[in-house]
Amino acid sequence: MYGDTSDFNLDRGAGRIPGTARLDETGNVGIAAHRDGFFRKLKDIELGMTIYLDYAGRTQSYHVTEISIVTPEEGEVLAPTPTRTVTLVTCYPFYFVGSAPKRFIVRGELDETKTHNEDTINRNLQRREI
Repeated sequence: MYGDTSDFNLDRGAGRIPGTARLDETGNVGIAAHRDGFFRKLKDIELGMTIYLDYAGRTQSYHVTEISIVTPEEGEVLAPTPTRTVTLVTCYPFYFVGSAPKRFIVRGELDETKTHNEDTINRNLQRREI
């Protein structure tokens, strides 16, 4: 994940939305990526699924608690939280041609019981993940 959401970075992957928490601190980490690239899989996400984020030799597991569609002006989805959460943001609809009018939002809460050092993770390719 890149440190910001510049066009340069989003053309290459996902970026942390400025003003949101970092992965190593409590709060709401906002991550944005293009719907026709890095976040293409979000079109298939469901409540209760797990989002895995690899960071600094650890894998953090977040369970999906909310999926919503908002306008670009609805910035409250990125508001600080008292717990470790992640908010994934991409344009919507997924198959819209041009600049999409809405944003697809996925919110997840950290599951401390599933956060491990990378060397202890079972990399089961059959699990449902994003």
